[in-house]
Parts: sequence; C-alpha cells; structure tokens
Amino acid sequence: MANKQFDVIVIGAGPGGYVAAIRAAQLGMNVACIDEWKNAQGGPAPGGTCTNVGCIPSKALLQSSEHFEHANKHFAEHGITAKDVKIDVATMVGRKDAVVKQNNDGILYLFKKNKVTFFHGRGAFVKAVDGGYEIAVTGAINETLVGRQVIVATGSNARALPGVPFDEENVLSNDGALRIGAVPRKLGLIGSGVIGLEMGSVWRRLGADVTVLEGLPTFLGAVDEQIAKEAKKAFDKQGLKIELGVKVGEIKSGKKGKDTQVSVAYTNAKGEAQALEVDKLIVSIGRVPNTTGLNAEAVGLKLDERGAIVVDGDCRTSLKGVWAVGDVVRGPMLAHKAEEEGVAVAERIAGQHGHVDFNLVPWVIYTSPEIAWVGRTEQQLKADGVKYKAGTFPFLANGRARALGDTTGMVKFLADAATDEILGVHIVGPMASELIAEACVAMAFRASSEDIARICHAHPSLSESTKEAALAVDKRTLNF
Repeated sequence: MANKQFDVIVIGAGPGGYVAAIRAAQLGMNVACIDEWKNAQGGPAPGGTCTNVGCIPSKALLQSSEHFEHANKHFAEHGITAKDVKIDVATMVGRKDAVVKQNNDGILYLFKKNKVTFFHGRGAFVKAVDGGYEIAVTGAINETLVGRQVIVATGSNARALPGVPFDEENVLSNDGALRIGAVPRKLGLIGSGVIGLEMGSVWRRLGADVTVLEGLPTFLGAVDEQIAKEAKKAFDKQGLKIELGVKVGEIKSGKKGKDTQVSVAYTNAKGEAQALEVDKLIVSIGRVPNTTGLNAEAVGLKLDERGAIVVDGDCRTSLKGVWAVGDVVRGPMLAHKAEEEGVAVAERIAGQHGHVDFNLVPWVIYTSPEIAWVGRTEQQLKADGVKYKAGTFPFLANGRARALGDTTGMVKFLADAATDEILGVHIVGPMASELIAEACVAMAFRASSEDIARICHAHPSLSESTKEAALAVDKRTLNF
C-alpha cells in the first residue's frame, strides 16, 4: 500500500494524544492519530487509560457507590425511608461500561468533526525518511504512514510489585479493580495513592472490609500536611483501615475451600511481622511510562532510566520533528497535564507559542471527602524559606455544606507574607474538585488573597468557603 503522508502523526489517543490531534487539525494541519485500545467487541476505544480504565470509569463507580451509601446511611435524616437497599454489581459495572463507551464514541466523533484521520492499531517508528518519519500501524489492517512531525502520547502502565505480576483476577491493577464482579468480603490495597484510595472507597461503601498498606510513614505525603490529617480522620471514621510505614514481603495466591485467597506477609511500622488475608488485592504503587513496542531504537529516540522519553521544557525530544507529551514524559501523570501539553505542542508546531505552567496544574483525589490542591503546600514553603500567611475556613461553618449534610473538611489559603500573592490553595471537603478551579484562575492571574476576599460569591454556596479562607489570611472571617 502506498505511503500516506501527514503533516502530523500522533501515536496514542489518550487525553494528550487526541487533544493534540484535534488542536493540530484546528490549526490547518493534515493529521493522523493512531491508537490500539479495543472495546469488548474488538472495535476502537480511543481515550487511553483515562477513559478506559482510569479517570472516567472510576468516577462512574464512585458515583454509584456514593448513591448506595447515601441510601443506606443518610436518607433517613432527610425523612426518606429506604428498606432492603441492595447493590447489583453487574448493573453498576454495566453503567460504568456505558459511560466509557459514550466517551470513546465522543472522541471518534470529534476526530470526524475535525477531519483527523484515525487508524486503529499499534503505531511504531520504522525509520527516518526525507520529510519526516515512517510509522507502521499494526492492526486489523496494516498501514505505513509518513509524518512530517510526530507526537508520541503513549501514556503509562500500572507498576507491578517485583515478582508479583497482575493476573487481573486476584492480584489487580487499576484495570482489574474496575472489573470486580461482586463485592469482595475482604479487599487489600497496596499503596495509598489516588487509585488506591478511590478504589478502596468504592468497595468499602458497598460493604467490603478494606485494608490499605502504605510503605511511606506519612499519609498522602504530597498533600498539605494539615489537609492530609483532616482527610485521614475522615477515612478512619468511615472504617477505611490505613496502615502506614509497612514493608510488604511475600504475596501468595491460593485456594481456601472453594474461594481463592491472597495472603500478604508484611511488617508494620513497629517492625512486627503481620499477615493479611484478602479475597482480592489491588496494587497501586505508581505507574511506568509506556514505550513498549514503539521501536524507539530504530530512530534513536532517547529514553531515560525509567523508560520515559527524554524531552525539554517544550516537549521536544532528542529528534528533530518528534515530540512527546503526557505520562510518557517527565512531570505529573495527570490527564489534564497531558491535554495542556498536547495543545501546546500542536501550537508550537504551527509556529505559535504554546505554554504550560506546571506550577498551576491542579491535583484531585475523588474520595469522600474530595481532596484538591494547586500550588505549594505549607511544608514546601517552610522548606524553601518562603515567608507566608495562612488562612483556613471549615465547611462546618458553611450554610450550603450544612444543607447538603456534608460538613467535613476545610479550605486553606497560603499567601506571600509581603505581597499577599496566593501561593497555594488546598481543599478537603464536598466538591473540592470543582472549587479548586477558582484558585487555578486566581493564581494564573497572580491574584492576592485580598482579591478573592473582595469578590462577591453567591450565597448560599460552597464557594463562599473559598472567600472566607481568603479572608482568614488577614484574620477577618465573617462566619467563623
């Protein structure tokens, strides 16, 4: 088959890849996007880890499990009687799958709308040629493409424990964790990061006895310490058992009667030998860049010791005309960070000045309470010797939070002691994932805490807590 020529070829249709392809097409380029994800029927399923086995399906399960917990534990206080509430896990998982498919189909529609040519298969470098790079597509139909510019957006894979491969039946990655077919009696998690806490929350709400084993001595070390402590109190109260400072030893999977059981040997923070027996074990100890099968060596594309593609601050690789974005390069492994890089690279290829400010990338953990933050933590400011002022406001004093029946947590502002510029905003509580956007906008415009304190916020709203926390920086809250 004759070579197909494109201005830009994007390898990977996760958040970074599909957004890069669309933006490049909007800027007038002839664009191809290659992606190998398949749905249950073998058809294309663009969207990467985020859409298929990450952000989107986990939020669907979190929503379903939250409804179940509200019906069981909180409806009564609203005067609603709900008896014999049951969960049909198959229906819940089916709804999750439907939500995923809507997103897959939405991306295919966007490709069509923006005239991006989609190829379903695995993309790999073949060689450098005049005018760019030859890329092989291996799928139901094999193709050979040539791209003047190439954007690699191949994402990441779950990191397995050494000697303990994922079987996705008993020892699960995020993929298997999203396909559990029945509520496990006992569930174990290794790692108390985002995936571990979110999946632990889903199955705890549905009735599982959940234990989280974390190797680090501190809980959520990347989160502001005050916020992490508040979150830990809430999780403890919910019955999510979190053990810190553990050292995991041998993991065995075997039969116990008719059922399979996974046993985890570990030492606790005191150095005492312990054993945990669970029906399912989710391992969430981070992710590794996915460059397998890319054939990077064929063109001399430079990788680092982690297997990540080496890029500069503008996402340029060691090769002229080859770029890389998202989880496969340095920086936080977040879908929205990948999207911003994808847009910036497309604009740079078009001769514009795409920009990503890594200091303003928000982080969110979609537990209940939600945890969200942007900018620096109090411990980072102390370590850097930055003089700052802090202000906090509890949701307990917010009228909308009381009406919702969800008053756990607080909003915290950190501002420069001299200039009052906002240096970080940290939230634990209801809808933190939505509230953090105001902080991102404010910090992008280098606002002061006084700016937020002077802006009129709707009443009653959760966002008033943001205003009150800004007021608290100057010790003049109105409602606490």
